[in-house]
Amino acid sequence: MKDLVWLIVVILLLGWLVGYFGFREAVGSFIHILLILAVIGILYRLATGKKL
Repeated sequence: MKDLVWLIVVILLLGWLVGYFGFREAVGSFIHILLILAVIGILYRLATGKKL
């Protein structure tokens, strides 16, 4: 489960970076949604206290 959450966080962050630098104006709100989901994933990892 912990590997799956970490994988999702990485995929969301990469998607945000690609969208931010590649399609800045075309998908603006979608990028922010990806960023928020990635931050939530990171906070979940920190809250559970599991080591990397």
